[in-house]
Amino acid sequence: MGLGGSWDTEPYGAQEIAQAEAVVEAALECGITTFDHADIYRHGKAEAVFGEVLARTPGLRERIVVQTKCGIRLADGDRPGIYDLRGRTVRRRVEESLTRLRTDVIDVLLLHRPDPLADPDDLAEALTALHRQGLVRRFGVSNMGAAQIAQLQARLDVPLVANQLEMSLHRRDWLEAGVLVNTPAAAANGFPFGTVEFCRDNGVRLQAWGALAQGRYTGLQETAEEEATAQLVAAMAKAKGTTPETILLWWLRRHPARIAPVVGSARPERIRACRDAVQQDPELSHEEWYELWLTARGEPLP
Repeated sequence: MGLGGSWDTEPYGAQEIAQAEAVVEAALECGITTFDHADIYRHGKAEAVFGEVLARTPGLRERIVVQTKCGIRLADGDRPGIYDLRGRTVRRRVEESLTRLRTDVIDVLLLHRPDPLADPDDLAEALTALHRQGLVRRFGVSNMGAAQIAQLQARLDVPLVANQLEMSLHRRDWLEAGVLVNTPAAAANGFPFGTVEFCRDNGVRLQAWGALAQGRYTGLQETAEEEATAQLVAAMAKAKGTTPETILLWWLRRHPARIAPVVGSARPERIRACRDAVQQDPELSHEEWYELWLTARGEPLP
């Protein structure tokens, strides 16, 4: 999301292309080979500068997985932002992404947000056609619950392979939904209970956006819980000879759902700080994992 310059329609230039090249290089050095996009990021410029990198780097496209998303229409003047998963819209947005990314196929297409007006039969027909024509290899969703995934999957012959949700040591509603059952706090949680379990049972890989908690535990803390958690994360990182970023990602990866964290930074040094989380299995004990959770939670479990 951080590539391409400003959040407007002003053109990008050499500086933005150089930034994209540095980000890709840092990711590849760490062993990261999947790159997550969306058609709306920087009004399409994020995809476009990445396409420039692909065009300038022979052989790169064959070494990586390109994932992008569609389904959000940004606000424009007096027109508010909306969601749009009509079949014809999805096809048009895929074609536009292919052009910007300078590739002939999208490896994984995610539906960015659920559209209440989407006809699941129309949507499934469009996705099936994109797959048969070789324009998209695999499909997934983002920010959807179990029932929404099941409704679409029932109309598709190809499996939905991913669900991208906000998940981090700070954003824990996905985790706490499963332990607040039969408690007064359950109603206030809001996360659709059973979604994590559904994804695990049906081969839908959970991807965690916001995995580094927007820097709350590695930068500026705003609450006592955040300060205590940042101190604990730093202490664990020092004891294990790694970085605080790695501890945060290990905490997600330690969960048996095999969560795939999305490193949402456009800073090469921050990407490199995640190297151990890519190259090593999580080195967190059962007790250490719970200590991080309870410290961030700021109160005992029910």
